[in-house]
Amino acid sequence: MFPFTVFFLDFVVTSSLHVVGSKTLGGAERFCLRLLEGLRESGDEVGLVHRRGSEVADAVPPSIATHPSPLRTVWDPLSRRDIAGLIRRLRPDIVQTYMGRATRQTRLSRRKGPVHVARLGGYYKLNGYFHAHAWIGNTRGVCDYMLEAGLPVARVHHISNFIDEPAPVSDADLDALRGELGIPEDALTLMTAGRFVPVKGHCHLLEAFARLPDEIGGRPLWLVMVGDGPLQGGLGDQARQLGLENRVAWAGWRTEPGPFFQLADLVVFPSLEMETLGNVILEAWAHRRPLVTTRFRGARELTHHGEDAWQAPCADSEALAEAIRRVLTDPELGRDMAARGRGRIDQEFTRQVIVGQYRELYQQLLAGR
Repeated sequence: MFPFTVFFLDFVVTSSLHVVGSKTLGGAERFCLRLLEGLRESGDEVGLVHRRGSEVADAVPPSIATHPSPLRTVWDPLSRRDIAGLIRRLRPDIVQTYMGRATRQTRLSRRKGPVHVARLGGYYKLNGYFHAHAWIGNTRGVCDYMLEAGLPVARVHHISNFIDEPAPVSDADLDALRGELGIPEDALTLMTAGRFVPVKGHCHLLEAFARLPDEIGGRPLWLVMVGDGPLQGGLGDQARQLGLENRVAWAGWRTEPGPFFQLADLVVFPSLEMETLGNVILEAWAHRRPLVTTRFRGARELTHHGEDAWQAPCADSEALAEAIRRVLTDPELGRDMAARGRGRIDQEFTRQVIVGQYRELYQQLLAGR
């Protein structure tokens, strides 16, 4: 259904300008920064237009050229003029935009100049995307969604996310992290990561955790919640009402969640059906951790039940608790799933693989301009 990717032995150097209008630093923004580093390391010229004063601006690697812009609203005419002037001055081959604000503010001619690629990591309303020249979906489901809306099949492309090799974490650092969170040294630790928003399904995870015993195999059972967001207060109240306040550690938002994956005996991802992909799946695999995930649309596309993850229905706390219990009480199953997940990362989701797909797509689009 989607254009077949063929890797060339040699790439022509291209220049790409990436536009991100977000105020906060989330999954799409982090992916953009990783992609920029990968393209630069491969020899391409890259630059980033970001919202002035945003968290994204503070996270850009020093090797990436940056261009701050107001990007205050979706329809900010000053930002549109600012971006247009920057593109005329820099003359990149590709302009890649992320999400609605950046895409709406970027308007390029279809007959000359750079190719405008809009990258979608979710099921967004598409009325602000039709003017792009090509579209990338990070799941096949997102690509199907775009095709159903009438976008041309030859211009809709599937390229997934990638995960970099995790940085090693010493035993001393893990011990210090346990001490910071108040987790006993012998605890059996569950971990989840993500914004505390409805689609992440954290309320169902707390309900599932309350159904589990205080100990499994003689080890106290703990849950680490990594993240923050508008539901944090309500989730804290729920945990107290369920009597979990002494077994749940609230780690807050962390710019580097890697040590928490290393701390975990099991990663749990309880998202609801609307979740698109879920980088937590890739993170768990990269860290060689067994994974229990709900069967949302991204997980159905990405994971294989019983092979590289254990699936449970969405919004079903009883089934989620049973899935967690199943994996925790069968260490061999957990080890096998973690190993297969890591194999998936090495074969399909490395920086080299995904950056190569982006570079090949860019050249394909430029050749057909």
